[in-house]
Amino acid sequence: MRSDTIKKGLERVPHRALLHGTGLSRKDFERPFIGVATAFTDLIPGHSGMRDLERYIERGICYAGGVPFFFGIPGICDGIAMGHLGMCDPLASRELVADSVETVCNAHQLDGLICLTNCDKITPGMVMGAVRLNIPTVIVTAGPMLSGRLGRRKLAFVHDTFEALARAKKGEITSSELECLEMEACPGAGSCQGLYTANTMACLLETMGISMPGCATALAVSAKKRRIAQGSGERVVDLVRKNILPRDIITRESLENAIMVDMSLGGSTNTVLHLMAIAQEAGIKLDLRSFDRISRNTSHITNIEPAGTHYMEDLEFSGGIPAVMRRLLDKLHNTLTVSGEKVHSIASRAAILDEEVIRPFDKAYHKEGGIAVLYGNLAPDGAVVKQAAVGPKMMRFEGRARVFEREEEAMKAILGGKIKGGEVIVIRYEGPAGGPGMREMLAPTAAIVGMGLADSVALITDGRFSGGTKGPCIGHVSPEASSGGPIAVIRENDIIRIDIPARKLEVKLTKAEIARRFRGWKPVPPKITKGYLARYSAMVLSADRGAVLSAGNVCDKMKRVHSR
Repeated sequence: MRSDTIKKGLERVPHRALLHGTGLSRKDFERPFIGVATAFTDLIPGHSGMRDLERYIERGICYAGGVPFFFGIPGICDGIAMGHLGMCDPLASRELVADSVETVCNAHQLDGLICLTNCDKITPGMVMGAVRLNIPTVIVTAGPMLSGRLGRRKLAFVHDTFEALARAKKGEITSSELECLEMEACPGAGSCQGLYTANTMACLLETMGISMPGCATALAVSAKKRRIAQGSGERVVDLVRKNILPRDIITRESLENAIMVDMSLGGSTNTVLHLMAIAQEAGIKLDLRSFDRISRNTSHITNIEPAGTHYMEDLEFSGGIPAVMRRLLDKLHNTLTVSGEKVHSIASRAAILDEEVIRPFDKAYHKEGGIAVLYGNLAPDGAVVKQAAVGPKMMRFEGRARVFEREEEAMKAILGGKIKGGEVIVIRYEGPAGGPGMREMLAPTAAIVGMGLADSVALITDGRFSGGTKGPCIGHVSPEASSGGPIAVIRENDIIRIDIPARKLEVKLTKAEIARRFRGWKPVPPKITKGYLARYSAMVLSADRGAVLSAGNVCDKMKRVHSR
């Protein structure tokens, strides 16, 4: 076993003494050492119920003959970080999570790993660390939150808080109604109720096979989730004994399966960043064109918040991800999963219990998948839009640019009634390096919806969006402004053309005019100049490459800027 490095031989007397100091017996040294990376925190509702799941994971590991060791992982709630400078931190924290998993497991030479996670950047960070380590691993996502209730009406976090804020600003709801929504939208533990980033990533990890079947949609409060947690603990010990590794599970084929399910669900655009980052850790080339190719050939067959009216609990009670895979069975690669079963076996025995929640292809909500990748002179390296959440009227749109150098300026203009129909909001210097951290724009996108502008105003940014975004909101514009992308020289009243079916994002400027504007251009100085975020800004790659860190990027970035 890998852990023999720290527990076998005469020279390991000091190591064994320290381990005995934790309470281990001599018999424990013959068993696999299993790390449990837990992101429990009181700060995140998606993670506040994890103490219970930790008990069941521990039980499973012990039943199977392993020795569990728990260690903590940092966690951030994107919703609480939203709309202020705290949103610079979540995407950057993904790399900290991956590094934490790698560091603890390597320092203590653990044999296997359970990752207990749930929310937006924590989940992909855990997987990145596990793939980098390549020791037997099972991911346990802690499950979706139940929908809130107001009488007989179901409530969801984004629609009934962020969008309600703008409706209150317009006088459409009273302060007492807003206060009630604030109290009832999030009724307890779990990840937010729709296909936002946390739940989308959980669904994709189950599809890839790195989580147990049923894990993604099993509700945070359910006994089923407890059983999955225990089963995951048992299973990881078996994976250690059989030496089944994350890179045996996460392959080019399983990543393509994940993208297919993503497109069929209409999931968060953030998955593009995270799947590319996971692929890079696994040594697999995955680019934006792969997402668009699969999207064009995969119908959107669910209608879950924020794009639709169903919730994660509806997907769970309709058969969960196995049922979605049943629909896609003829398209999916027959890859291995941590359960020991292959994808086709899991999908074949699944039952689709509600054909309105998981529609057949001839009744799909959209012929194409949930995400589209756009290119053009405004996004030479690509941009991403959640096309499943865009109304038919806005699939093609042309409007005058309204330019803002940061999110707060745009938010003030939207809530102040200064944005009019026929305009395209441009928010720049919010990319991976320029933000830094590629802040999510849920507050302005929700404000656009709440102000009644979703069918007349578009938004583009080198930042990104929450999975809760609706409407023609185009993010991940690459190259970003701080790296000298064309978005840096857009001016007020420039005409921007969006054509999602044709995959085009263009500004009506000639190459000569764009080059002329760059001759007098200087990037906006970094917003943060010390600490981790300053280092992150200097090392992070662009969104079209997954916004991962590269030490070589510092020199490359300086060359690009100075060449302007």
